[in-house]
Amino acid sequence: MASPEVFDTIKGYLDTAWTETPIAFENDGFEPPDDPEPWVLIEVFGDFFEQESIGAEMQTTNLWREQGQLVAHVMVPRGTGSSLARTHARAIVDLFRGQEVGSVVFTTASIGASEPGETDGSYFRMTATLDWSRDT
Repeated sequence: MASPEVFDTIKGYLDTAWTETPIAFENDGFEPPDDPEPWVLIEVFGDFFEQESIGAEMQTTNLWREQGQLVAHVMVPRGTGSSLARTHARAIVDLFRGQEVGSVVFTTASIGASEPGETDGSYFRMTATLDWSRDT
């Protein structure tokens, strides 16, 4: 799980910058529309804190790097093809590409890497993944 600082930074940025579709965050009570229409589910996770410097008198005052991924599951109505999903996924990637949002730095991104689009019920899902890091 990503730290609260990372999650809150990403959520705040997307709440302001993303206007293309409804957006849902983990466990926020979002209900998909009754009539299928595009929307995005955001997940944010981080793996570890890695020590990036040594020598400080107190170990905790060394430089520590938190790394993880922002995963954006773009949902579009089933049977409508993947173009719209790819368009929204690209727009999300473009919001973060090369950006430093607060203390979170975004680096590589992919659309559909290692996870093909999938049909589930009324929706087709295309996933965009962005790698991030934050130094403390």
